[in-house]
Amino acid sequence: MFSTLPGLFESVPCPRKHDHSNCPFSHTKDTLHCFQPIAVPSDPPPKRPFELVTPSPSPSEPPPQRIKTSSTPKPLPLPSHTQSSTSAPILRINAAQSQVALPVRQVMLKSLYDHFVVLYENLLSANPTLASEHALRQEEQVYKNATKLTYRNAVINSIASLKKRPIPTSISHPSVGTDDDIAARAEARNKLDALVLTRPLLTHLLMTTDTMKQWGYITEIPNGEGGSEPHAVDRITKCERCGQSYMVTNTPTQNECSYHWGKPFNKTINGEKLRIYSCCSKTTSEDGCSRGFHVFYESDPKDLHLRHPFSFTRRQKSREGDDSTDTAFDVVALDCEMIYTTGGMHVARVSVVDGAGTEIFDQLVRLDDGVEVVDYNTRFSGITRDQHQHASLTLPLIRQSLDLFINSETIIIGHALENDLKTLRMIHHQCVDTAILFPHRAGPPYRRSLKALAKEHIGIAIQTGDGSTGHSSVEDSVATLDLVRWHILNKPKAKTTTSDS
Repeated sequence: MFSTLPGLFESVPCPRKHDHSNCPFSHTKDTLHCFQPIAVPSDPPPKRPFELVTPSPSPSEPPPQRIKTSSTPKPLPLPSHTQSSTSAPILRINAAQSQVALPVRQVMLKSLYDHFVVLYENLLSANPTLASEHALRQEEQVYKNATKLTYRNAVINSIASLKKRPIPTSISHPSVGTDDDIAARAEARNKLDALVLTRPLLTHLLMTTDTMKQWGYITEIPNGEGGSEPHAVDRITKCERCGQSYMVTNTPTQNECSYHWGKPFNKTINGEKLRIYSCCSKTTSEDGCSRGFHVFYESDPKDLHLRHPFSFTRRQKSREGDDSTDTAFDVVALDCEMIYTTGGMHVARVSVVDGAGTEIFDQLVRLDDGVEVVDYNTRFSGITRDQHQHASLTLPLIRQSLDLFINSETIIIGHALENDLKTLRMIHHQCVDTAILFPHRAGPPYRRSLKALAKEHIGIAIQTGDGSTGHSSVEDSVATLDLVRWHILNKPKAKTTTSDS
């Protein structure tokens, strides 16, 4: 069909091995029978970098076992959900295992999330995943308690209950949590409220005299004439805040003291262990973050006795006859608020609740004659100048009023109770102290704060006021009572304060 093309491919070997007559290419005689297959090199290809060379086995040895150096990882189970701090969570579940269509559940979850975001508007900056976490848990709880037909209405009812909740201001607010969380807290709260503390319930928690002495309680009246020096005016003493020596006067100088109102704690920064103040994050070697008056605090029993005399709580009255019936309670919880004066730390408010948590006494205390206020310490005491001007009862009259509720057999509950008894100049031996009942993990003399214990064990936030509101002695006394209730309901009876300390 094609004519022979002269000279074309004449230097190329003919691919035909036997019959060359019909080959369309022209070949020379030298290239007709020189077709050879391409030679394959016998040497192995060069090894790649970092490739291991395996020696060939000898005929007498079995072939080496091949080692599997790489494998496809096993698929991990998908989480049941994914969440983000800024968007709605996504369900990651097997659609075949859900009684409700997965798209329907996802829409309901998104709606729950949107309403939790509105509810937690004041909390999300510090807890960005809170709305996502609670929306997921709420949807799961609704799904478990509902059927395919009732699921949608159950979610709608849950959203309606979210709309009725008050906006929380802290993470421990009663509005924070799922419906089950709130129901569980309400049940626990009801158990606490239903428990009325009585002497038989608390006998095993009473401190021994040795334990009281170990923790700084005054168990006997100090020697000396009580109340002979109600103030320390014109005396040089040491400032409790800054540590400087100064002279006590009735007209102290404003802003003469530079101090830190917070407590120092250990913190490691860049591998270096430092002591940092909780109020401003400054180290203990830096200047104070606050300025105020120089103040002093006395702890020696003799000095306290000189300012105002100590006395025992009254004895229990005889039960013979109606006229001599004792009005004292078996159990009370007590807390005091103190202010700084020219006579040192002085009680300014006393609050007492009974064994059921009912307030039975709450009074401000007027200072003794000749004693002047230096600092109301409002950040902690919660007492202002305007409030304290309405105080009418002096400490002796306060003690007489307390005799109506407390005798020598009354069990007094408090937190760091020795400080309250000292400022009241009261010597009492029937005491339950929550600072010792819930010991610090580092042991004495360290103590856990009432605020931390209340949040951990009974789920309430106390002492949340800023520098203008401070603490409430009524709130603190109820918190100590609830902590003892919780201890009785949740702790073994054999554990006593003596063994803890």
